[in-house]
Amino acid sequence: MDVVKLLFHFFYFFIDREIKNKYSIYMSMAQKIRILLVKKGNLSEAELARRLNTSPGNFNQKMKRDNFAERELREIGDILGCDVKMVFTDRQTGEET
Repeated sequence: MDVVKLLFHFFYFFIDREIKNKYSIYMSMAQKIRILLVKKGNLSEAELARRLNTSPGNFNQKMKRDNFAERELREIGDILGCDVKMVFTDRQTGEET
C-alpha cells in the first residue's frame, strides 16, 4: 500500500461516523469506489476491472470521468460485498428519499 493510500485509510477511519455520512454525498462515485477498494483488502482498480470483465484502461477512463451506469455500480457493489444506495434529495427541504 503506498503512503498516500495508507494515510488516507488511517484518517478516514478516525473521522466521526456522522460527519462521514453527512459529507459522503459530496464524494464522487469514483472516490467512494477507491475507498471501498482500500477497505476491502486493498483490491486494485485493475483487478476490479478484470472482475467486471472490462479492460483496466476502460475502467480507468470511467473512474476519471466518474461515469457509471446504475447497473455497473450494482455490479461493483456485488463484487465488493456492498449494497448500493441511491438517494434523491429534495432541493427545497434537503430531505433525502
